[in-house]
Formats: sequence, structure tokens, C-alpha cells
Amino acid sequence: MVVCGHGMVAQRFLEELMAQAPVPYQSIIVFNGESRPAYNRIQLSALLSGDADEDSLTLKPDDWFANRGIQVHHGEPVRAINRQERTVTTLTGRSQHYDTLVLATGSRPGQLGLPGEDLDGVRYFRDINDTRTLIEQSETRQRAVVVGGGFLGLEAAAGLHSRGVAVTVLHRSKHLLNRQLDTVGGQLLAEALERKGLNILTGTAPLQLLGRDRVRAVQLSDQTLISTDLVVIATGIVPNRELAEAAGLDCGRGIRVSPQLRTSDPDIYALGECCELNNETFGLVEPGYQQARILARVLADDTGAAGWAPSVIATRLKISDVPVFSCGQQAPDGATESLIFRDFDTGSYSHLLVRDNRLIGVVLIGNTSQGPWYQELITDHTDITGIRAQLPFGKSFCEAAA
Repeated sequence: MVVCGHGMVAQRFLEELMAQAPVPYQSIIVFNGESRPAYNRIQLSALLSGDADEDSLTLKPDDWFANRGIQVHHGEPVRAINRQERTVTTLTGRSQHYDTLVLATGSRPGQLGLPGEDLDGVRYFRDINDTRTLIEQSETRQRAVVVGGGFLGLEAAAGLHSRGVAVTVLHRSKHLLNRQLDTVGGQLLAEALERKGLNILTGTAPLQLLGRDRVRAVQLSDQTLISTDLVVIATGIVPNRELAEAAGLDCGRGIRVSPQLRTSDPDIYALGECCELNNETFGLVEPGYQQARILARVLADDTGAAGWAPSVIATRLKISDVPVFSCGQQAPDGATESLIFRDFDTGSYSHLLVRDNRLIGVVLIGNTSQGPWYQELITDHTDITGIRAQLPFGKSFCEAAA
């Protein structure tokens, strides 16, 4: 078996594969485009803020692979696939035969195509090299503009702010985390971050980046100019499908797969951020972990292995010490009922969406301790008729009322 890529999902797949009895492959070779072993990308924000070091991000030590007979070639990405000969060719010119090929090529930052995007001082926040660069530049740059108010953008903003950089966040939508939070939740998050010292501008977008030797200002769509020494673009990701596309595999936005994670070639599989199922791509790590578990069972010829399908995924994060939890549907519609609780003393906010006496979505700001329980209710389609009134107050209140 050959695995292309060694990110978090690829590493989880290797662990799941090693858990099969017996392990279905005698030879496993991994080609990693990065120069170091798989690491926890979720902790890059902690690395940026100074709350973690690089060594703590490494998922497995070198001897984990050696003890299991797994060969990993770092800094050697696959550049071509020959499906007829069942070989891959790497950047160094190495040719490697495969019986089964697994593509875990991940994704890359989306670019805006703005004038000035190629100026010095315009960065992205995606991998450990990006993080090192931002740490280095935070020592000499006093002002930063972060374009994008999603996960990565807010984490980059918080990390730079913790290093003493004055940060402005630009977000095209009317509220932050618009894919995860309702309008009120997004506004409350913005207010909390502004109290921490960040400048949040929503409903706006950059028109161009200005400067000669390096970026000096961002011009907004309303012609406003924001002076800056650093711009971080965090506006989404693009699946790395080019390797598969060049090999003639069926691709859309990502590499198209079946529920068994099989591509249009029966000997090639794909998982994680590079893959696409039913016209949907997946930018969070949890779906990739689920795919890793399924694919390991499929390749072990587990006849009981069901195909993978997207499930209810929760979003948990803490931005500048503001906890956020989101799961399921976040925006109300004509068929939903909203149960809202807001504690003005603590700043906590909860918005529960109910349809047909079932909880279908939750947004929590501040106190997120009940998030996993709410997620369980959503996943299990639990009838909440008897606990509806107590539901916003959490599990213990509901159990007392039952």
C-alpha cells in the first residue's frame, strides 16, 4: 500500500489500519509533502499564541512507524500516478509500485485573487510553516489585518493579538462564523472579541492590497483604507485534487469517492479534505477521522463495514478564552421553534432549534458544558416533549423534570 500525504487524517487512518487483525498489508509506504511527521493542526493556534511548542504537536514519534514496519518519506510528495503500471512518482524521481493507493492530499488555502496579494507581508494560516512565519513577523509588524472571520481567521487573529499585534478582522458576512453560528451568536462573539481588544469589521471585504516593497494598507470595498504591516488571508480551503485529476480520476471540487471512499479507480481511495462525496467536501477533522475508520475496515475486507455518510458534526473552539459550540442547524426557518437562554451577567448564550419535538441544532457562547449532551440528543433524534421547558438549562434540569 502507498499513502500520499501524512496529515492528521492520514495518521488516523494508519492507526485504524494497525488496529485491524490481521493488518491487511505487509508493506505500507507513506510519502509526505511536509518535512516533518504528522502534527496536530488544531493546535497551530496555540503554537501561534505561544501556548504550545512544536514538539508537543507531533502525533507519533518515529519509532511508532519503525515498530510497525511503516516507511515514511518526509519532504517527498507524489507528483504523478501511473494507473496502468500502478506506480507513483515522487518529487525526487523515485518510482514506487502499489497494489492499493490511498490519497490523503488534504487542501490548501483559498486565494482571493486581489491586486497586491503577492506583496511581501501577505500570508496564509494553514500549516506549521505559515505559523512559524507569522510568529517571526509578529516580532516586527505592529498591525495586522486578518481577512476572514471563520475558524482559521479568528484563531490567527487571536494568536497575533496575544503577541502584541493590533489586529483588525474583516469578514464578508454580517456576522462571525456565519456557517456555525446564528446571527445573535455571531454578534455576541464579535462583541466579546472587541472587549478583548480585537477590531471586528463585518459585512465588508477587501478590494485591493496596497504597497510597493511590502503591503502597507488594505482598501475596502467602500474605499476605506486600513494601514497595516501584515495581512493574513483565511477565507477557506481548496481540496488538493490536481494529482488525481492528472491521473484521470473523476473529480469535482474534490476527488469524488463512493461511501467506501473508493475513487473511480477500484485500486485508489481518497479521504479527508481532498475527497468529495455526493457533491460535498469536508473541511473539519472529525469527518476525516470517521472516514479513516471506515476505510481501514473496508481494506481489511470487513464485510460488516458500512459505507461512510456525513453525520452530525459539532464545532468546538475557544477564541481569546471565549468558548463556542455549534452543532446541527444554526439558523431558524419557518418549521423550527427557537428556545433561547441568555445570561447577561456571564455573557452566556444558548439557542436551541426544535422541529417536530426533536432538537435539530444548538449554538452556545460562553458556557458550552452542555454541548456534548445536546449533540447526543440531536444525533439520537430524541423526543424532547417532556423536557422542552427545561432544555435550555441543561441535562440536570431535564433529568430532574423527567
